[in-house]
Amino acid sequence: MRFMHIYISFFLMILTCLPVNSQTDEEQPTAPTLLFATINQDNGYTELRWTENDEPDFHKYVVYHFRDGAGLIIDSILDRSITNLSFINSWSLERPECYVVAVVDTVGKGNISPLSNALCTIHAKSSPDPCNNLIKISWSEYSSFPHEVSRYEIMASENGGPFFLAGQVESEETGFNFQNITEGSRYDFIIKAVLENGQSSSSNLTSAVASLTTPPQWVNADYATVTDDGEIALSFHIDPSSDIDTFALERRSGFSGPFQQISQFTGGDIESLVYSDRSVSPDTVYFYRLSAVICKQNTATSNMASNIHLTLTNNGNEIFLKWNNYRQWRGSVSSYTILADKGNGYEFEATTEPADTILSISIPEIMYDLKKEEICFRVRATETGNPFGIEGETVSGIACTTIEETVTVPNIFTPDGDGINDLFRPVMTFTPSEYRLIITDRRRNTLFETRDYTESWDGTAGGSPVPQGVVIWHLRVTTLPGRIIDRTDTLTIVRR
Repeated sequence: MRFMHIYISFFLMILTCLPVNSQTDEEQPTAPTLLFATINQDNGYTELRWTENDEPDFHKYVVYHFRDGAGLIIDSILDRSITNLSFINSWSLERPECYVVAVVDTVGKGNISPLSNALCTIHAKSSPDPCNNLIKISWSEYSSFPHEVSRYEIMASENGGPFFLAGQVESEETGFNFQNITEGSRYDFIIKAVLENGQSSSSNLTSAVASLTTPPQWVNADYATVTDDGEIALSFHIDPSSDIDTFALERRSGFSGPFQQISQFTGGDIESLVYSDRSVSPDTVYFYRLSAVICKQNTATSNMASNIHLTLTNNGNEIFLKWNNYRQWRGSVSSYTILADKGNGYEFEATTEPADTILSISIPEIMYDLKKEEICFRVRATETGNPFGIEGETVSGIACTTIEETVTVPNIFTPDGDGINDLFRPVMTFTPSEYRLIITDRRRNTLFETRDYTESWDGTAGGSPVPQGVVIWHLRVTTLPGRIIDRTDTLTIVRR
């Protein structure tokens, strides 16, 4: 890091804070040089040092914390001979922190000098690399102005013991591999930038524990659900005691063949993962598994998750649904639930036992529930007996069929109270938007009339049974798309 550009807005902000004096002096004071920025390891304070200003109208030094083009005053020092400052900045443990210094005079409007060069503290990080039996250390670069950096020294301490020189690297390097570690030991590190004038700037203290990676004892595939968009949504849970942060997701198309990696996840404490596979075919059954990646090797592989593929056939009287068994929960399938969308969204239609993957649905039994021409189905599988207490649930893709708009009217009616064919009503494969049924005798006297498509005629008129013989019915219905069906025919009443 060399010189930093100072935004004009920042400079003007400083000017507005200066004292007003009756004299006029437009000459700026000389800018100081910031010589040194370090973190004192004894107390954690940040320490700065700069050159002294010897101009007669000196008023004060102003020290700024500088970040992202903006400055915040840390302190003002009125004594020209005091050219150092020590203070607490907790952010120096998290990131490099940068500073600048300016001089303000006492004449006129209180002129401010150009800002000094910027210096930033060194921020160091360390992390174990169990695959290579070492600890990786990295740090931010220290500025080589006004004094060149000769080298970086890596100071190390094991389990709170004295620090020792673990190694050194050239000034262009900002990383070091600390080897020959002992499993379970805690190592503390400080990076020192050794300058050409013999001074050194120290980083924050960073620590790492040398330990072998703990693989997960289990990885659970929760589900493979087909979404409304035709993607396959996946979910996995991972043993929380593991410290593995890299996992590989693999997929196989069909019931045999090799698995291929389709994604890899890295970062953080991973206890669960979700993923949507967009590159799928609606007619294919896929199998998925998730593995922990340790030292570039897949291990601790999950159970497999497979999507449910639902198919539908319609013979005009029945709808046949068929689907593949869900595979392979660590528990088992407790049941399959069939969901139907008849115009009001997906609602419960039926349940089957885990071994049943075929269902027949009678069209006449569901047609009066239809609010649209098309009916769609999905199948939901639920898990039971998972050893890790995870309740898996997965949903199939969508299968739809159009119910033809047909009207069937019986021509014989036996309202004799035997429970068979005792009620008369036209049978429709749809829900009409308008409906009117009129039944008359041969003299056109009305025996029954209704505008309710769910209402049936019981064979009476005025509370008395209509005698055996022939009556006339007239039906006029309007389908949801607006088609009008207008029919008239005869009905024979038979009384035994």
